Amino acid sequence: MSERKPIDSWLTDMDGVLVHEGIPIPGADRFLKRLRESGKPFLVLTNNSIYTPRDLQARLARMGLAVPVDNIWTSALATAKFLDAQRPGGTAYGIGEAGLTTALHDIGYILTDQEPDYVVLGETRTYSFESLTKAIRLINDGARFICTNPDETGPSAEGPLPAAGSVAALITKATGKAPYFAGKPNPLMMRTGLNAIGAHSETSAMIGDRMDTDVLAGLEAGMETFLVLTGLTKPEDIDRYPFRPSTIVDSIADLVDLI
Repeated sequence: MSERKPIDSWLTDMDGVLVHEGIPIPGADRFLKRLRESGKPFLVLTNNSIYTPRDLQARLARMGLAVPVDNIWTSALATAKFLDAQRPGGTAYGIGEAGLTTALHDIGYILTDQEPDYVVLGETRTYSFESLTKAIRLINDGARFICTNPDETGPSAEGPLPAAGSVAALITKATGKAPYFAGKPNPLMMRTGLNAIGAHSETSAMIGDRMDTDVLAGLEAGMETFLVLTGLTKPEDIDRYPFRPSTIVDSIADLVDLI
């Protein structure tokens, strides 16, 4: 296997890598500070489409983690980027929060429940029977089905919460139509993120806590991958997958000196 080029840019997942249940992971502040001082391009990524980058910047700042808004990339932004390339100026029926609706408005999309081009499903803590019924009927009438991310559950202080992937499965069961997922592990999210910061996959690294999304997405995008053990994937889980990360470390603190 050929030797990789030096890492000139970094992509890192947020939950399980930088923060855990609203608390910064030790070393995350030093890692981000080193990144900012290095001048190297970097992005903090999240499959969660609830919040806008500005919302996330404020939430991280309250935890003592300074991340410029332009260095935050969400599955909602990746979804909007995809839709803008596929059908500029289109229409969508969106189920989600400000992170998704703002991203769609920013690309000039009109949100409507009247013959939309797409049904776009994102994360929300208030999925309603009425909105899901509307989505099912619109898809049956010909709307294309898009979902921001395939995560079946998300973290919370009280335990796992159902996420967009689980709700997408409900809609698929009712319609027979599977969605196109824009978020991780789709390498589309990584490539659009890399393009946003002018980086290249052969000189970039992805840090994550999940084998099935972070590591897989980084691998398929052609990046070097680092798995941290502060999130969902445990050491005993790694050998269950047919692929491996480039490097396994205990936490983000172990990567500070690599920048």
